[in-house]
Amino acid sequence: MRDITIVRLIPDSDHVDTVASWTFAEWGHLHPGSTADSYREAFRRECGEGGVPSVFVAMHGNRPVGTAALLAEDMDSRPELTPWLASVFVLPEWRGQGIAARLIRRVEEEAVDSGFSQFYLYTPDQQGLYRRLGWQDLEELSYRGEVVTIMLRQLEA
Repeated sequence: MRDITIVRLIPDSDHVDTVASWTFAEWGHLHPGSTADSYREAFRRECGEGGVPSVFVAMHGNRPVGTAALLAEDMDSRPELTPWLASVFVLPEWRGQGIAARLIRRVEEEAVDSGFSQFYLYTPDQQGLYRRLGWQDLEELSYRGEVVTIMLRQLEA
């Protein structure tokens, strides 16, 4: 894998706008009424200093190439489930190099360090990736017009 480092994204980072634009392009349709600007501001609030919420970015030099987040809530219809792995995204030209797995592992470390023994995600189409990384299917449901699988990861301290 090319030189990739995983770093915490802070709210005043030069990369917030770029990374927020990726996540809006990928998942903005799941948030009716949101605009690129409102999404970016919400994203900026997710860039915590540690614990929940936190956003991590895979960097190649000074260029972000992927992201993943640890959020308190990612599915408003299931508020009892917390926390969530969310916004796992790698630029298409950087896929297939294990970057998503490294980002996911970094978020898992953050969840463990924050005292969580399990956490959740939902995905319409990446179940295979997550199963390979130790996630288990919890349930399948329709969420905002998409059939998704909620998955669970048991964490070990």
